[in-house]
Amino acid sequence: MQTDIDPRSLIGRKAFDRNGTKIGTVDEVYLDDATGVPEWAAVRTGLFGRDAFVPLEPSELVDDTLRVPFERALIKDAPDFGVGRHLSPEQELQLYHHYGLDVTPPAEFQRPEPPPGKDRDFGRLAGDEG
Repeated sequence: MQTDIDPRSLIGRKAFDRNGTKIGTVDEVYLDDATGVPEWAAVRTGLFGRDAFVPLEPSELVDDTLRVPFERALIKDAPDFGVGRHLSPEQELQLYHHYGLDVTPPAEFQRPEPPPGKDRDFGRLAGDEG
């Protein structure tokens, strides 16, 4: 997805699956902690439905709507973490696995191996309090 889009402009947009079936409306947007780039959207899946998290990469904006390249059923079955809170690294990992996405961070964000005997310290993968 375009990285220069204001995440607030995504809120309220209609979201559609890969077949053009309406999923719902973008309710919240979660940013990557390290880059500030929009990474996840919470899509309200119906009048009394819940919010389903969808990845903004490889989604795209088409004719003022968010097109998510996954089937509606897969999206509706995404893990439910509730909205309005920061996504933990574990929750993000579950979402990446659910959508079958690569969870390897880009090389510029990978941390070097710690010296022997030192603990590893991995920061958040993404998300922002929304």
